[in-house]
Formats: sequence, structure tokens, C-alpha cells
Amino acid sequence: MIPDFLVTHSGGFHADELLSTVILTRVFPQARLIRSRDKAWTSPAPDRVVYDVGGAYDGERIFDHHQNGAPLRDDGQPFSSFGLIWRRFGAEYLRASQVPERDLEAIHAHVDAKFVLPVDLMDNGALSPATAGPLLAGLTLPVLLETLKPAFDEASPEAEERAFHEALGIARSFVEAAISRQAAKLRARAAVLEAVAKAGAGRVLELPQGMPFQAALEESGAEHLLFAVHPRGRDWALVGIRLNKDGFAQRADLPEAWAGLTDAALEAASGVKGAIFCHNARFIAVAGTREAILRMAELAVQEAEKASGAP
Repeated sequence: MIPDFLVTHSGGFHADELLSTVILTRVFPQARLIRSRDKAWTSPAPDRVVYDVGGAYDGERIFDHHQNGAPLRDDGQPFSSFGLIWRRFGAEYLRASQVPERDLEAIHAHVDAKFVLPVDLMDNGALSPATAGPLLAGLTLPVLLETLKPAFDEASPEAEERAFHEALGIARSFVEAAISRQAAKLRARAAVLEAVAKAGAGRVLELPQGMPFQAALEESGAEHLLFAVHPRGRDWALVGIRLNKDGFAQRADLPEAWAGLTDAALEAASGVKGAIFCHNARFIAVAGTREAILRMAELAVQEAEKASGAP
């Protein structure tokens, strides 16, 4: 199916049809966007995809959710037009965004659960922005997108169209960022699991670059690892590994004698030439070379094992 037209309602806009438009305009870049409430446009036809309007749903040509008997998720939660469009066209959007096929199913499911579902629930009144708290309610994505509507006394068709397209660009950025972030997490996961395998029984995880590693490390079950090292441009970092992703306590702290020291003072305290910095909270240290950071990591492991009474 290659439609000539993408049809949604005119007038005030909401997050669900904005975000649906992001998906559809990427999947069908040649299609013309029509915003109308005229039944000649909002009725299903072979040349169009109609969404968030039309009073019907067929899963191929028309995707409304306002009518009696509108489709529900398997768990009974309601869809908005965004959820319906994501369910049908999300995989095609991800392919058009160059997401690797091996990651497509996982990213589709993650985006649905963490990004699409909250929009669906808020649009249907099943979730209140107030659940974010009184200070954050107005900063939820659906509310922020709706603030881009024209003012009440700017309600000309030109103002509405201009505001819709301005909001569409912003909505597109959020969708792309959500997908890019999850794709990056999956790439990081693969790199971390490979690094864990290379570390073997060692106590230091060497990563090819800075990346989120806590979740993949917990998944690997490699509880013997105490520290991680990685390059970061001109120097190298030695970082502690948290006990879990929800707290700041570490499996082991860097040596107390290094805390807050820099340059020559840190070199003297550690005995490592090229040592540059150690944070006062002892969760990160920096050295100028890989050799220096690995030596600092070795010393940190020795001290941590001594403190724990490990043989």
C-alpha cells in the first residue's frame, strides 16, 4: 500500500495525531498531508491513510479510536491513533530509520511500552499528567506539544496549519531521539557483553569507549567485576561499578588516599606516572594513557580485595 494522501483532522491538535504524522510521513514521504474534517477526505479510500478521525478502524486504511468498539490493547488498555499507527507502521518506520533488522523487534516493543503507551493513555484520559507530580505535570510531552497550538484569538486556518507543522518538527525530534537512544543501548549491550567475555575472571572491565554498561553488566551476572576502564578522547577513565542501577553505592570505591587529588599529587599518592585526577567521592579517576589507567585499576582492585579480606 502506497497512499497518495495522509489524512487527519483539522483544527486543534493533540500529541497522538502529531506523533502519528511523524511515523506516516517517514514511511510514506511522497504522500500529501491533508488536515480536514470533510467526510470526502475522512472516509476510507484506496488512495489514503486516515487517522484520528473518521469514526472507524480497519488496521489498514483508517485508524480512529474515538468510536464505540474502538480497538484495545491485549491487556485492555486503550489505543490512541498513535498506538494504532505504531502497531501497524512502526516496524516500517524503524526500517526507514535504518534500524538493524536484528534489533527491530526489541526496539519496536520498547518504544511502544515506554513512549507510545503513555501518549495513548493520556490521550484517552486513562492517565493524568498529574501523576508526574504538580511541578512536572506541565512538562509531559503531550502537554508540551499542545502548548504549541495557536492562541484562542489566532484561530485562523493559516495559524493552525503553521502551528501544526512547527509542532510536527518538534514531535519528530522526540520520536527520533527515543529510537536512537534505544538503538544505542542495544549496541552498548553487545559491546559490554563482549567485553565481559574478554575480561574472564579478571576484576576490571575494559570497554572500547564510554557507554552505558550497568544494565548489560547486571544481565551478564559478572558480579566479580569491580571497576571499568575506557578511553575518552585524550585520556582514559577508571570508574566504579554500582551495586545496582537504582543506587549510587559501588561494588568497590577507589583508594581513599587518592580522593580529590590531581596531577603530581595523585601521581605521588598512587605511584602511577600519568595519573591526572581522582574524584573526591572516589567513583572516577583519570589517567593520560591506557597503561597508566590499567595500573591504577590494578592498584584499586588490590586495595578493594585487601579491604574485603579476599585472599
